[in-house]
Amino acid sequence: MASPYFLFLLLLIVIIPLFLLAVLSFLIRPRPTKVPLKGRHVLITGGSSGIGLALARLSAGAGARVSIVARGRARLDEAVESIRLATGVEAAAFSADVRDYEAVRKAVEEAGPVDVLICNHGVFTPQELEVQELEEVRFMVEVNLMGTFHLIKAALPAMKRRAKETGLPASIAIMSSQAGQVGVYGYTAYSASKFALRGLGEALQHEVIADNIHVSLIFPADTETPGLAEEQKRRPELTSIIAGSSGAMKADDVAAKALNGIQSARFMVPCNFEGTMLAIATAGLSPQTSSLAALAEVFGAGFMRFLGLCFQWNWFAAIEKYTKKQERGNM
Repeated sequence: MASPYFLFLLLLIVIIPLFLLAVLSFLIRPRPTKVPLKGRHVLITGGSSGIGLALARLSAGAGARVSIVARGRARLDEAVESIRLATGVEAAAFSADVRDYEAVRKAVEEAGPVDVLICNHGVFTPQELEVQELEEVRFMVEVNLMGTFHLIKAALPAMKRRAKETGLPASIAIMSSQAGQVGVYGYTAYSASKFALRGLGEALQHEVIADNIHVSLIFPADTETPGLAEEQKRRPELTSIIAGSSGAMKADDVAAKALNGIQSARFMVPCNFEGTMLAIATAGLSPQTSSLAALAEVFGAGFMRFLGLCFQWNWFAAIEKYTKKQERGNM
């Protein structure tokens, strides 16, 4: 006969989690699905370099028809050649500044109805708000936030019609950042533009789920791109002390994680272990398509809050130490 302790452990370790998993499987929304790429049209902004180009190559390799959008014609042409050499697929390229809605609308119209829209464009210039020019703040908000609005607004009507015609799930993927999950010294303007994408994505998912369109928010860490090299030249010293300790990811690795999340129709798509922990810590009221991920969020939320407080204690201690050091140096 089994002892009461064994039965209690069985209840605690096996039966309760399985019961909770069954409940979560009923509760999660949107329902799990797969977004196919083969034979479908994938449009990617910021597709001439970095993560965008890596996403374009992977999508083309998966059998998709690929269109890339960026500002510079010369870099677009180089990207098209890179995609062709890597996959044998001839991608289409369109030059447009995402801040210009009419230019974006024209590019999307010329590209044709989109099945998978990847809003990958973005700019980042870190600096303390007190010394950063408002023109730089405005530039980041216009590119990162308004540029995403422009792209989705331009593509959405045809996407809805296309999804209805094909009967296949479509996707709108938005490239955020881990700085869109947690604010860090020196990222005030950038984090504001990326945090805003979270609200955009959550509300948009409600608006388009009836049209079988799934929204994915991608949260990459620092990634080895030309943009990161420029950002590190500007990064305040205290920002590097707080946030610059971990190594940067490869663009190809981020693209692979992102595309897997898009195809799985996941709402929150982290790109590394740290990102997974942040996703659990910041899950809040976000949509969730995976019952296993929901289970991790339910059980991990309390611990992740404690861990978050530990990180904040460390960051504020670093700020205090740095400030005192600067004050002594100025005496």
